[in-house]
Amino acid sequence: MIYKVALHRSEEGYSVWVPGLPGCCSQGETEAEALRNIAEAIREYLEVAAEAEVREVEVSV
Repeated sequence: MIYKVALHRSEEGYSVWVPGLPGCCSQGETEAEALRNIAEAIREYLEVAAEAEVREVEVSV
């Protein structure tokens, strides 16, 4: 699968996150390292998500 990621460059390197996967983020000293790291983070995120029980909650406003 292909996921869009957002990159932010700073003095320390790159931070990267996946807008479509809340909480899925990583970093790296270089852009290439950050992209490798986020690919691994996405794999781990999806593994955990596949094991999670999903429930529905109704909220009245």
